[in-house]
Amino acid sequence: MRRVKTGLDHLVEDRYRPLQGQRVGLIANPTTIDSCMRHLVDLLHEAPGVTLAAVFGPEHGVRGDAQDMIGVGHEHDRRTGVPAYSLYGANVASLTPTVEQLEGLDVLVFDVQDVGSRYYTFAATMLFCMKAAEVSGLKFVVLDRPNPIGGLIIEGPLVQPGFESFVGAYPMPIRHGMTVGELALMFKSEMALDLELTVISCSGWHRAMYWPETGIPWVAPSPNMPTPETALVYPGGCLIEGTNLSEGRGTTRPFELWGAPGLDAYAICAALSSAEGALLRAASFRPMFHKYQGQVCQGVEPHVTDPTRFRSVVLYTAMIALARLQSLDHFEWRTETYEFISDPIAIDLLFGSSRERQLIESLTGVNHLKEWMAALIEPWTSAELEFARRREEFLLYK
Repeated sequence: MRRVKTGLDHLVEDRYRPLQGQRVGLIANPTTIDSCMRHLVDLLHEAPGVTLAAVFGPEHGVRGDAQDMIGVGHEHDRRTGVPAYSLYGANVASLTPTVEQLEGLDVLVFDVQDVGSRYYTFAATMLFCMKAAEVSGLKFVVLDRPNPIGGLIIEGPLVQPGFESFVGAYPMPIRHGMTVGELALMFKSEMALDLELTVISCSGWHRAMYWPETGIPWVAPSPNMPTPETALVYPGGCLIEGTNLSEGRGTTRPFELWGAPGLDAYAICAALSSAEGALLRAASFRPMFHKYQGQVCQGVEPHVTDPTRFRSVVLYTAMIALARLQSLDHFEWRTETYEFISDPIAIDLLFGSSRERQLIESLTGVNHLKEWMAALIEPWTSAELEFARRREEFLLYK
């Protein structure tokens, strides 16, 4: 039974009243659907008194068919003929709508399902669009959606100065525990944006609620986010992208499966057997594309048993450290350009500093793992508490 109504559901019930008489630019992807599975592009195109003048697609495109870090070009929406602009092209400038693309609009509407991790790029796209709306004098409306991994747990380090990027566009932890509507309120206030912002909230969602409890069918927000279980491990799982280990792309369980040829997965599982909220399984898999295409990999699949105790960032950081320790001759950090940036390297952009990479490199033996993990987590705790205080005034769902 569906328990939660999204901001879009409430907009439809209100007969699009906040958008009446407006020329609308819509930031959308496949998740931009109401409770009847109708896409907002189609709804606004047919809505009396509303003019859908432009559609903007974040990473992976409006229809969500582009793989990670694949640039998408401008086109026209296939069903409506409305101009569809890509917010993920060939360079950093493509991440922000241009003044020309926004010309003639009255309001930008953001309705994209986020997954609760700072480096999932949709929140950064929202921030860049808010800044562009300020420059062009447009109103900004966020149709809020639940955070699929809950709103209580905050985890991981904050982005430090000099490490800003598309996967770290704002000084917040890896797992922030906020909805996009709440983030929009924070962005506007802390960046002092001169912007008329409206957030249309969800109803029926509370901070302790995970996705299965919402009753909302899961629509993959990107090609490698197939299930809400993927979203649960993603705050840690995405860190694998910063290495030459496979993050499971090319399998049916991306970010849940990870590994490489020749890894001793059983040893890693044994070293982390006391991990809270999850059971670890030594697994074999063969990616059909991406890293190690067609090769048999050995790795680990965490099975989350208690999401309230599971700490994905801690676990995956420890698994990366153990994989590096076990395979020093073959383990490498990813050094090619990542999200349009070559320096700092990918793993530092993902963590938001070089500290965690250096700590991973400092692990000299499994016997020191317990003390090493304590040193890893210690500064995160104060950062998480600081962010919890910062976010409090922007929370819509107490």
